[in-house]
Amino acid sequence: MTKEEFRKMVSGGPVILDGATGTNLFAAGMPHGVSTEQWVLENPEVIKKLQRDYIEAGSQVIYTPTFGANRAVLSRFGLQDHVRDMNLRLAEFSLSVSAGRALTAGDLSPTGKLSVSAGGDTPDEQIFEIYREQAEALLEAGVDLFAVESMMSVTETLIACDAVNDAAGGKIPVIASILSGTDGHTYYDGTVYKALPVLESAGISAFGVNCNMNPMQLETVVRNLAGSAKVPVLAKPNAGLPVFDASGAASYDMNAETFAKGMAVLYRDGASLLGGCCGTDPDFIRAMKKQLKQL
Repeated sequence: MTKEEFRKMVSGGPVILDGATGTNLFAAGMPHGVSTEQWVLENPEVIKKLQRDYIEAGSQVIYTPTFGANRAVLSRFGLQDHVRDMNLRLAEFSLSVSAGRALTAGDLSPTGKLSVSAGGDTPDEQIFEIYREQAEALLEAGVDLFAVESMMSVTETLIACDAVNDAAGGKIPVIASILSGTDGHTYYDGTVYKALPVLESAGISAFGVNCNMNPMQLETVVRNLAGSAKVPVLAKPNAGLPVFDASGAASYDMNAETFAKGMAVLYRDGASLLGGCCGTDPDFIRAMKKQLKQL
């Protein structure tokens, strides 16, 4: 997909993204403390069914199950030398499901390291190479676009987007989203409002927020971003707050209908790419699509 094709698609929006992956994998039996990516490789039908269900519910874009498939995260499980192979295989699951029915976004997430520029001790160049390595594998797999998501540092988000654009020659759309508080602050080095012009200058195709908050808590952030953004705004919030049972399993306090109504407000506030994060499932996407059709 070219950046111009992406722009035309969004202009005819709203564009419906997928919902959560991780919380649905836990519900399907994935234990805590394992490599999510390795578990998915060992249980491919779980992710394939989930992504088929998302597409049938209305998702026009699904994210590859490669959230933690970068060298830094995989090293925690001794899998750091399998970046290319794992990304190729994981992306193929999504591509085999989407198969002309939806777009497939190569998913990248935080490395867990804080760069020198953000006040940490990991050289920016090292983080750049971590992202570039993963992006090259996802490109080889044939993804349509990239999603840099759940980021906690403005600096790392920029490094990730630069690495993806470097690998792809700046030709493929990159959408980015950061974890934000209700005041727009990120976890580390600034605000989403500070990030917006920096990432626009880096050539991203959409920017917004995901995870961390429910739709209603993100209304002001989305409205403010949409008021100044030169690129489309993305919103992929949680289904409310997690409630943990005695075994540590999480449930979320927002049902699909309430979530969908909140997402309709975010659409009116200016978000044109809409999906769900933790606690959401295909029923949430289906309800959101129905709610958006009524506007």
